[in-house]
Amino acid sequence: MTMTGFRLDGGNQSLVFVTPPTGAPRLGYWGPDLGELDLVDQVMALLPRALPGGMLDQGEALSWLPEPGQGFTGYPGLAGHRNGQTLISQLALVSAEAGRVVLQDDLAAIRLEIVLAVDPATGVLSSRTRLTNLDPVPLTLDWLAAGAFESPHAQMLMFDGRWTREFIPVRQTLTTGLLMKENRTGHTSHHAPPFMVAGEPGFGEQMGEVYGLHLAWSGDHRMFAERLRDGRIQIQAGELLHPGEVILARGETYDSPTLYLARSETGLNGLSDRLHPFVRDQIMAGRLRGSPRPVNYNTWEAVYFGHDPATLMGLADLAAEVGAERYVLDDGWFRGRPNDRSGLGDWSVDATKYPQGLKPLIDHVRSLGMAFGLWVEPEMANADSDLLRAHPDWILGIPGRIQPLGRGQYVLDLTRPEVFDNIRGQIEALLSEYEISYLKWDMNRDLTHALSAGRSAAHSQTLAVYRLMDGLKARYPNLEIESCSSGGGRADYEILKRTDRIWVSDCNDPVERQAIQRSFSIFFPPEVMGSHIGPAAAHTTARTASLAMRGLTALFGHMGMEADLRAFTPEERQQLSALIALHKVHRDLLHGGRLARLIHPDPSCLAFMVSNNTGALVSAAQVETPATSVLAHLRVPGLAPDAQYDVRMISKAPRSARWIPPLLKGQALRLSGAALGAAGLPLPVLRAGEAVVFELTRVIP
Repeated sequence: MTMTGFRLDGGNQSLVFVTPPTGAPRLGYWGPDLGELDLVDQVMALLPRALPGGMLDQGEALSWLPEPGQGFTGYPGLAGHRNGQTLISQLALVSAEAGRVVLQDDLAAIRLEIVLAVDPATGVLSSRTRLTNLDPVPLTLDWLAAGAFESPHAQMLMFDGRWTREFIPVRQTLTTGLLMKENRTGHTSHHAPPFMVAGEPGFGEQMGEVYGLHLAWSGDHRMFAERLRDGRIQIQAGELLHPGEVILARGETYDSPTLYLARSETGLNGLSDRLHPFVRDQIMAGRLRGSPRPVNYNTWEAVYFGHDPATLMGLADLAAEVGAERYVLDDGWFRGRPNDRSGLGDWSVDATKYPQGLKPLIDHVRSLGMAFGLWVEPEMANADSDLLRAHPDWILGIPGRIQPLGRGQYVLDLTRPEVFDNIRGQIEALLSEYEISYLKWDMNRDLTHALSAGRSAAHSQTLAVYRLMDGLKARYPNLEIESCSSGGGRADYEILKRTDRIWVSDCNDPVERQAIQRSFSIFFPPEVMGSHIGPAAAHTTARTASLAMRGLTALFGHMGMEADLRAFTPEERQQLSALIALHKVHRDLLHGGRLARLIHPDPSCLAFMVSNNTGALVSAAQVETPATSVLAHLRVPGLAPDAQYDVRMISKAPRSARWIPPLLKGQALRLSGAALGAAGLPLPVLRAGEAVVFELTRVIP
């Protein structure tokens, strides 16, 4: 069989894969749309490389799924064994049609399918693999990559973080060996989210060729870049499998999570230009298109566990008064829940706190024109709960081992049908009894001792969570779910297929939030980014911020409030109402437009723009004391250069100066897109913790 190839097109780009008779395909071209050109033969002719001394005769056999049995000595794309006998594979091509590549090794008794697809509108590439055991002897799978991308660039952008400080960008240049991020927490994680960008040296928001990669999986994962000894760089991603977790009997298959890849020649903003519409239309199947995202009011930072119906009704009155459209009752409503050490797993209303159940509160909320939402944590149970007193064996773990608690709780073994059915039944009972249209679905404990019936179970537990969400959504089609895991610990495309909002961080400090949301926005559009106006003093940092800074930060996501509104003065509630009204006026733009992160000469001035054909909103926030007394102008590229825009600052100037340009006093100025991109907007004198927003209304043509 001779070498062949196939081509995939989408988003004004083309990809050419070469399929040799042995081994997985190789990506030979990814670039501008080739149009009518047929370059498959030329790409194949250009693939061979010079062979240095000291290596095998065929060199490093790097492919979309590299195999040691084919002569690859880097990190393999497939690893496993049969009763301790290492799997040595030499996959051969069976077929390659329309992006579905089938390979088989009769001696190793395995069959591999690689499914590659390009979204026609955005050019986002998806890759997943399926392995089938063809032998009567069970196959223990240790690793199966969703794909192995050969990167032309060595500069890597990965993401670090922790609770209340998620999505922290870390840029490194790969010089040798492996640069790896692993997650073993059982959820997407705060510290090692499965996102990576590889780009040419010095790439930024607006320049440079970059490739963005995301493994869509809500459990344990591994993602790495490796420089091979011949200088090439491979990037792999896949589910991190624990010992003995996946053992395939004859005929059984394992499907990898999906790896999504996007390419841009215009930096990180170009990636977002592809990924945001892809998330909106493919990952979320367009279900949020044309549906205004309701402004949330969340009770957590107002009352914590101190629930009282009269107080909560009063807060509902104030929330509705300032413009909230959905009221979310957070933790503390169910029985045995005076704090976070007890009650989880017993999902019935606390009769002491709510003698008449939740109906009076829900009726009151709905009478004010707001929808009602409820906080739950279905995957967990406290050690101090009726559920675990009755069924102490219902947790993930192994008999005889004492495992550490997290917030006084354990992880329920949802892979067991009786546990799954119990929790599903409890949640369904709530949704059937009460008019609940929204669940804030939390997950506050890492998986430890993640075993069921003596076998590793992180994989099957993740699939069980998906099944639980899918079943609830199927039975209650109007139900929305918010993905929360101590903030942003479960943020990925696979969970987003089932949810409608991601709670990005438990930190409502707007200074911290500006940076968190900026990185989050590379891969996620604004309408799924939960962003709340918190109290003046943030409960996670103790930093005090103005209401203007809090509101202007929350303005650009899925807006909400999470504070005790009784503590707001009448003037502050009026200001809050104005901020929410501003969000509603621009909601269609904010939740459907193009988001671009802007670059200011002072790196502590974080700026971005959301635009569409009718205009734009531009934000500039100072998160540290500026290096200069007056900030440089903010260039605003990306607008129609020949169009004219009426520009005005719609936020109040944070402080006075000896002289203020008319534009910064709220007067409109008509400017062309070319002028805004080249000369930029003047900024007021900004201190740390202050922000401004400009409205650009397109008037000509």
